[in-house]
Amino acid sequence: MNSQIQAMAGGALALLLASSSAFAQQPAAPARPAAAPAAAAITGPAIPGLCVFSVEGAVGSSKVGAHVNTRLQQLLAQVQAELTGLRTAIENEDKTLAAQRATLDATTLEQRAAALQVRVNDMQRRGQLRERELGATEQKALARVGQELSPLVQQVANQRQCSVVLNRQAVVLGGGGAMDITPAIVTALDAKISQFAFERERLDQQAAAPAGATAR
Repeated sequence: MNSQIQAMAGGALALLLASSSAFAQQPAAPARPAAAPAAAAITGPAIPGLCVFSVEGAVGSSKVGAHVNTRLQQLLAQVQAELTGLRTAIENEDKTLAAQRATLDATTLEQRAAALQVRVNDMQRRGQLRERELGATEQKALARVGQELSPLVQQVANQRQCSVVLNRQAVVLGGGGAMDITPAIVTALDAKISQFAFERERLDQQAAAPAGATAR
């Protein structure tokens, strides 16, 4: 029984640990297919009016992007600590129950095993909920960065007299980087905002809110 309970109790924590690598990366928009590598460097001159910009590069190298990444790591650590505590308590109870098996009557043993199973199921549900909450938190935080970033792209593009702005990841360019307005946008973003407060989204509270509102 001990090994079975430990395996079940570890499911929710493993779910979070498996997803932790995503939060260890710099915040970025959803990955796009990488451009095929050029056979040789392109050495042509910059094209007047043509500019490129990388959302991923801007967010990943900005101060506010680093702040979002650090805060997400903190929230992930809090969730891992929460689930680890639950798992430890379940494993300890399982060990206690196993040690007392010989002295317990069948009814009591069955009741305590059923109660322990309820705790295991609850922890698994909580782990899945926390994973969704962390994902929602990341999306909301990056959306806030996007709101701050959007007008700066237009501002810098107008300053550079860009007629066209292309996704930097979708093209291979020459011009020695002269057409890439990402660094200028990062500078503007750093001057505008370096951090903002946010907490983990609470999806269970959000789901309960409508029911509470109708109960007035």
